[in-house]
Amino acid sequence: MELRTLRYFVAVAEELHFGRAAARLHMSQPPLSRAVKQLETDVGAALLYRSAAGVTLTPAGAALLDEARTLLDQAERVRVRVAVAAGAASLTVGILGDGNDRGAARLAAAYRRRHPGVEVRIRETDLTDPTCGLRAGLVDIALTRGPFDETGLTVRELRADPVGAVLRADDPLARHDHLELADLANRRWFRFPDSTDPLWRTYWNGGEPREGPVVRAVQECVQAVLWNGTVGMAPLGHDLPAELAVVPLTDMAPSRVVVASNEGDANPLLRSFVQIATAAYRE
Repeated sequence: MELRTLRYFVAVAEELHFGRAAARLHMSQPPLSRAVKQLETDVGAALLYRSAAGVTLTPAGAALLDEARTLLDQAERVRVRVAVAAGAASLTVGILGDGNDRGAARLAAAYRRRHPGVEVRIRETDLTDPTCGLRAGLVDIALTRGPFDETGLTVRELRADPVGAVLRADDPLARHDHLELADLANRRWFRFPDSTDPLWRTYWNGGEPREGPVVRAVQECVQAVLWNGTVGMAPLGHDLPAELAVVPLTDMAPSRVVVASNEGDANPLLRSFVQIATAAYRE
């Protein structure tokens, strides 16, 4: 029973879908299915009920999931302890400067408890770089939001947040319970510089080219709305001044909170960070 195979099984057990698990593991589905079948042969029991809708855990699968998580956690602790002993005891984390996130606070506390000997350096970036300096080599890992070009990166979704239109509280549209993008068609939007990742820029402009002031930071977005009645989008639940309102947009896909690193980076501190982040954002 190899750790790699257990990692495959845990992905399938958590996603309850071979396709999603394969995407999460950055592999194709057939070898993943074969590995899980071989694991079932090794343990002598069916671990999953398979159907067209996906998979569910058998009692044996649920038992193995608990044990597998424990084993993988122990293996990560060993890797990190070796890395610390070898002098690789620091990690630079890029964070998008889009406000306070309770998930990030839980992650920081959990990481300190797990790895008290690791120095974590934080580099906050503005809204024009959704990879938070990852591509430029300024950070080891990024705690950020999608969508952005994921070429050459390993990206894991932690949470998906509904989004809404940011309006001044005295704006007539702020009295609505919800809005659609069409309701904002003729308004001026805050927007990001043309050099910003196209996927990121398009998402935060609701999929349409917009006219309006160019912004780079959260406070610039806020001030554009306060001073000029500009509109834009933000995740629901963000702390904003009382003079602003956020009205849910029913036809916008949620904003994905993700953790990203460079593909192929074997630093054991990264894998442990992703595991701890996944647990922290699941709470």
